Amino acid sequence: MEEPWLRGIRPDLPPVTGHLLRASEHIREDLARALAPLTPGQLWATPYEMTSAGFHAKHLAGSTGRLCTYLEGRTLTKEELAAIPLEGVGAESAAELIDSVNRAFERYERLVRELAPGHFGDVREIGRRRLATTAIGLAIHIVEHGQRHAGQAITAARLARATHG
Repeated sequence: MEEPWLRGIRPDLPPVTGHLLRASEHIREDLARALAPLTPGQLWATPYEMTSAGFHAKHLAGSTGRLCTYLEGRTLTKEELAAIPLEGVGAESAAELIDSVNRAFERYERLVRELAPGHFGDVREIGRRRLATTAIGLAIHIVEHGQRHAGQAITAARLARATHG
C-alpha cells in the first residue's frame, strides 16, 4: 500500500488542505504500526536512556491537542497546562496511546478542513508570550512536529523490542 501522500490528489479539497490531511494520516498509520505490537514493558522502556515510545505517543497526543487549541484561536486552559509534565511518565497501553493520538489528530483534521484558504494568513498566538504565527503556519507545524515524534517513537519502539524481548 502506498504512503498516504501517494494515494492521490484529494479533488474535494484545496491542495494544501489535502496534503495536511494526508500528513496526518501518515502520522497515525506509522505510529499505530510501531506501537501496536509492543508490550507495556517495551512501550515504556528507556534503553540507553532514550525517551520511551510511550512518551513520544503521549506527548504527540498532548502537544497536538494544545496546538489545536491555539489553531482555534484560544489560549490553553489550566488543565491543558497541568497535563504537560505528566507526558514523561505513564502506564497506558499501546491501544490507549494510539486512541489518544487518533483523537488528537481527528480534532486537527476537523480544524484543517474548516480552515478556508482565505484565512491561511489569520494570526494565531502561541504560548504565554503570545508569539505570532499564521493559521496555516501553525497547521503545517502540527504535522511537522507530529512526523518528528512519530519517527522518534518508531526508533524507540524498535530499540525497545530489540533490548526488552
